[in-house]
Amino acid sequence: MFNGKTATAILAIGLIVIGVGFGQTLEDNWNDFLHYIKIGRFDLAKGYAQVVLQSNPDPVELFALSQENREGYEILLRVHEAAPDAELAELSQKVLNIIDQGRFMRRSAPKIIVEEIKRLSSTARGRLIGVKRLKDAGEYAIPYMLDAMADRSRRDELPNIIWALPQIGQPAIRPLVAALQTGDAPLKVEIIKALGKIGYPQSLAYLQYVVEKDDSPELRNLAGASIRQIDRTAARAPAAVLFFRLAEQYYYQAQSLSPAEDAGFGNIWFWDSAAGRLTREEVDKNYFNELMAMRVCEWAVKADPGFGQAIGLWLAAFFKAEAAGVARMPAYFGDKHADALVYATTAGPEYLHQALARAINDKNADVALGAVEALATTAGEKSLFYMLGPAQPLLQALSFDDRAVRYSAAIAVAAAGPRQGFAESKLVVVSLADALGQNAELISETQRWNEELANSYALRAAEAMLKLAETRNPVIDLSAAQSALVSATQDKRREIQVFAGQILARLSSPDAQRAIAAMALNGNNDLDVRILAFESLATSAKINAYMLTEPIVDAIYALISSDETEPDLRGAAAAAYGALNLPSRKVKDLILDQAKS
Repeated sequence: MFNGKTATAILAIGLIVIGVGFGQTLEDNWNDFLHYIKIGRFDLAKGYAQVVLQSNPDPVELFALSQENREGYEILLRVHEAAPDAELAELSQKVLNIIDQGRFMRRSAPKIIVEEIKRLSSTARGRLIGVKRLKDAGEYAIPYMLDAMADRSRRDELPNIIWALPQIGQPAIRPLVAALQTGDAPLKVEIIKALGKIGYPQSLAYLQYVVEKDDSPELRNLAGASIRQIDRTAARAPAAVLFFRLAEQYYYQAQSLSPAEDAGFGNIWFWDSAAGRLTREEVDKNYFNELMAMRVCEWAVKADPGFGQAIGLWLAAFFKAEAAGVARMPAYFGDKHADALVYATTAGPEYLHQALARAINDKNADVALGAVEALATTAGEKSLFYMLGPAQPLLQALSFDDRAVRYSAAIAVAAAGPRQGFAESKLVVVSLADALGQNAELISETQRWNEELANSYALRAAEAMLKLAETRNPVIDLSAAQSALVSATQDKRREIQVFAGQILARLSSPDAQRAIAAMALNGNNDLDVRILAFESLATSAKINAYMLTEPIVDAIYALISSDETEPDLRGAAAAAYGALNLPSRKVKDLILDQAKS
């Protein structure tokens, strides 16, 4: 049976379900939601939040309601941040997301922006309202303001738009600096002045570019004046240097350069010369900063084609952008745009070492791996050991805390076949041996590492070691990897087994030669693996002479003398046997064993 308290609670819940939202408007439900949050009745607040969400509210209307009740909205934000009730926090986040959507829709709507620009030239009160709303529109207002300024039929409005332009503030800078490419000199004058009045150092590089490159003395002087308004000391720095500093700020995600928070994307602005107006490309926020760093580096190279630091940073930013987890590069790249590795391998070792040094300093495995892989593709010994200040970035990469970077660095060094000694040569062998043993059983939990990558590195390491062994490299001593190579002769992957045998054949060690023989004699191995192992044994015998024990020799002899041995295997065993240059007694036995009389 129910007691009195239980019955009262059930009745209360029933009344809430029936009453909440019945015949009420969005405004009513919104205000009730805020009211119950304010008085701490989170149970009722959750009910009204659900009704607001289920009503599929117009985001712009809900945003407007949030602006009308600022006190309630601030309380909602505080409660959401404090999260006193997990369910309420989740519902509040959904409501806040709709409000942010409405804020974005309201401030970016072209029709509204155009109306507010016209309002600037109405009454004194209209002028103030218009500039306030254009400030809310931020960067989205700039294309329409510039269109109006360039429209000769709207000259009467020009003074008011010019007055309002710098008041948009920092959000105006990205579109304004893109618009400096306009061929409309009067418009360019006002853009330069506005950037000076806005006063943020983000504009300095672009203004200095005008000082250095523009044909018009008037524009150069105006740009210089705007630079002095922002930072008098900046005038002494070349545009390329200022662009590089700005690109680094983007690369390291300076908060002051972040895109607006109320949209799930950032805008990259371009000047359409044919149309004579600004255009924008929406890009994922996950790589917005990296893409902007690349664009600013491009401007640094335009300002000074010899400013190589910008190329190194551009490559690092491209690798970083590719690692951001976005499915594809932005649309403005075009379908046939090459990936970062293509540009990196084309760029050459100097710029790759710049990118690698930055990655090592930042502990950024994605950029480091990209740079090392590019170096492995193109660089020779001198290029790989490039000095960048007091450091050699590739050799530093041999100690990087990401295994893929270490392995790639070791493979790159090995592939270059160094002939002069260096202190880190032992690290090369350690990484090659470690990579050789990577397999499905050794996969870590990290997202980067997987079975395919482990197998790839094992094969690449084996190929690199074989090259070192075949060329008898005097610098990298593979004997330190012998234990790993012996283990590899028992690997489940036939390619690794074969490579291990071929490498061990070049090591002057009894254990190496005996491991090859054991692989050749092992009946559990694939036939082709055994045949190739006998070939490696023959190579070992030719290079290092006979180092086998008598039981192993007897086992090989038994294989050769048996009629049941597969012919190709028998032939390979015989060739290895002969290469061992054994005492003639065994050969005489073989001949006599087959004799008929």
